[in-house]
Amino acid sequence: MAKRLLPSLNRVLVEKLVQPKKTAGGILLPETSKQLNAAKVVAVGPGERDKEGKLIPVALKEGDTVLLPEYGGTEVKLAADKEYLLFREHDILGTLVD
Repeated sequence: MAKRLLPSLNRVLVEKLVQPKKTAGGILLPETSKQLNAAKVVAVGPGERDKEGKLIPVALKEGDTVLLPEYGGTEVKLAADKEYLLFREHDILGTLVD
């Protein structure tokens, strides 16, 4: 049974992007190589409310590729083979654009 998590407030659910372990030419990459801590946005919450009660929507949208801090987030297990993390919007460092 597949579950779908809808984040609350200004939280963002991301799926960690796994970097390839070998190049297109077949060269194995060491685990110590510097890789971006990137993730794909899977779901976003509606946002949070300001002091007047107005909704401030989340700036990210599903499908965005984001840069994550080295530490933080809450690990969520929804599927056995994928790693999901839950972050607050202001904890995400930025959006990666091609």
